[in-house]
Amino acid sequence: MNCLICGAQLPVGAMFCGECGSSSTATPLTRKRPDPRPSDTTVILPLRRRSVISVPVVSVPVVVPVVSVPVVSAPVEAPAPVPLQAPEPAPAPTASLFVLQFSTGETISALGTGLIGRRPLPQPTERVDILVQINDLGRSVSKSHLEFGQYDGEFWVSDRYSGNGTIIRRPDAVAVRCEPGRRYLVPRGSRVEIADQFFILN
Repeated sequence: MNCLICGAQLPVGAMFCGECGSSSTATPLTRKRPDPRPSDTTVILPLRRRSVISVPVVSVPVVVPVVSVPVVSAPVEAPAPVPLQAPEPAPAPTASLFVLQFSTGETISALGTGLIGRRPLPQPTERVDILVQINDLGRSVSKSHLEFGQYDGEFWVSDRYSGNGTIIRRPDAVAVRCEPGRRYLVPRGSRVEIADQFFILN
């Protein structure tokens, strides 16, 4: 028996051809594969060319009648110059002169703000008018012990978180220990104790 596809000799009872691998019952007619493409084709006709007709644009001149109107210039009076007034200066803050008499013998005249201590030093962004250095051999006074200034012509002090604190003894009043960072008004004649030292405000 021979293979009907390639013609090779097939042994008895063979199911496939040893040469082409086709089935022993395959014929050239059964081996023909169908064409996967569609059997019918559609003829697509080319598009018809459209003729473009150009129409010239005719510009029609438009005539606008011009009417001349005589212009009568009336004399214009210039406005009278306004005298410039200088701005009024702001009233200067009333600063009083206070005299601080220290227990160490120094006397300081103060008009603005200041710091008192063994070696007073303002903060980088802080500006004060005067630095008052206290000669304290016992080192009870902090480097920047006390801050002072004026508010509406009155003297105030504020403890700068000192080590030994600040006490205000007002005339005919109970002594007050200052809370650090808080401002206290001090009337004239008061005694302000800064650790072992003090000053009298006049």
